[in-house]
Amino acid sequence: MTTIQMHANTTATPEQFIEGLTDFGPGRAELFGNSADSDLVVHDKGVDHADVTEGSGGVWERLSYDWSNPHRVVLTTTDSNAWGGKSGHVYNLTPRADGTTDIDYTVVRDGKNLRGRLFAALFATVGKGVLVKAFRNSVRAIEQRS
Repeated sequence: MTTIQMHANTTATPEQFIEGLTDFGPGRAELFGNSADSDLVVHDKGVDHADVTEGSGGVWERLSYDWSNPHRVVLTTTDSNAWGGKSGHVYNLTPRADGTTDIDYTVVRDGKNLRGRLFAALFATVGKGVLVKAFRNSVRAIEQRS
């Protein structure tokens, strides 16, 4: 199992960041490069939760989104062709006195098969930079929308 922790500071408020994170409409790939619009399926969406399948490049996961806490969003992997067990994502959003928001983002990757274990090992080493870059690109894209 691989756990990757990332941090960013953004001019977006927690509400704006959550709005971008939970926008499952067309153009999602512009905010999240690893979520191809063609692979996106929204199974259910409520006021503070969603059940969504997303992915790209042949890797997909079904995620249960929970944003009932306005400063914490939890994405739990419920199915995937690569990830299992304790896989998922957590975004902790802390508003600062200067009007910016600190984002502490944790990704857990528990490979359920050879493909998933190989990807998890890559993310723990040389691939971490790719994930950090994708996260920062998403933060900037949400800032530009806000």
